[in-house]
Amino acid sequence: MTLEEFFAAHPRPALAFSGGTDSAFLLWAARRCGCRVRAYYVRTPFQPAFERRDALCLAEELDVPLTVVDVDIFAVPEVAANGPERCYHCKRALFTRLWEAARADGCDVLMDGTNASDDAADRPGIRALRELGVRSPLRECGVTKEEVRRRSREAGLFTWDKPAYACLATRVPTGRPVTGALLRRAEGAEQALAALGFSDFRARLAGEDIRLEVTGVQLPLVLERREEIVSALRPYAGHVLLDLAGRQPSR
Repeated sequence: MTLEEFFAAHPRPALAFSGGTDSAFLLWAARRCGCRVRAYYVRTPFQPAFERRDALCLAEELDVPLTVVDVDIFAVPEVAANGPERCYHCKRALFTRLWEAARADGCDVLMDGTNASDDAADRPGIRALRELGVRSPLRECGVTKEEVRRRSREAGLFTWDKPAYACLATRVPTGRPVTGALLRRAEGAEQALAALGFSDFRARLAGEDIRLEVTGVQLPLVLERREEIVSALRPYAGHVLLDLAGRQPSR
């Protein structure tokens, strides 16, 4: 099956739109195929502000209706507790709410941006999507991350080379309850580092400290600018630690 065939069979789909590379391409593809697609952005403390800005910007560029759906994710005990199944419970809560919004707007198909390169065995959230009947056209049609980036670039989408981004809850160690204060610390630290010109990194919480993960090519630059970085992150961390193993670049 091709994306064109998928959209021909589902002309009024709803898309869980994060503003990331995959869902952005899927939104463009649906629009290009003539679908009356609607986009839904879930707003929780787990999503950083820049993701919402990107989602709003691209939806406007493509002239697609975008609905912002607010979810009180801390009201889900299994999510707030941050156990090993947090992602599963989070996805179930979010997509249950998205289904309600999509059906209210007359959509009978809800899509997400999972692509054919994503490892389902390592993504507990995918299990929740399957249970809820959420479709993943990129995965179903064999569209890999590499192809998504290539076709996004050809289409002129500004998201074509956007680094992969996991929600802010992943910055909190498993087993440590997630709170709004912790998420704001992580987001603030990452915003500060991005303002210094770094990209494709993580600022993970380690007690009162922050452990930076940057790609190997950026490690020398971090060491060179360490005083500037420590100063920028001082409001968010007792100490700034550096993971010398380096981070694998996002695909």
